[in-house]
Amino acid sequence: QVQLVESGGGLVQPGGSLKLSCAASVSIFTMYTMGWYRQAPGKQRELVATITVRGSTNYADSVKGRFTISRDNAKNTVHLQMNSLKPEDTAVYYCNGQRTMDLNNYWGQGTQVTVSS
Repeated sequence: QVQLVESGGGLVQPGGSLKLSCAASVSIFTMYTMGWYRQAPGKQRELVATITVRGSTNYADSVKGRFTISRDNAKNTVHLQMNSLKPEDTAVYYCNGQRTMDLNNYWGQGTQVTVSS
């Protein structure tokens, strides 16, 4: 079983930065894609950013140029550096991993990010 544990959420002022981390219980080389999704109150969960095992990245248009996804293979961890945060970035952020062997999706428990003055 794959477990994903997020950390790094919190309260930040508009224009500030946060770095989220997602620690996997397995080697992230076994995960074809890892990514971050978010869900704001009353809204559907949406993709924020993904990174493949080869390092290819994909971002939602709303975060391009502000957020950066990266992976630390030695620590089986994926990070999301969030800069120039806006109130509309407020949401619960979830880590996701899709396992290569069966394409099953795994989710973390989520971490709250609140952008407010």
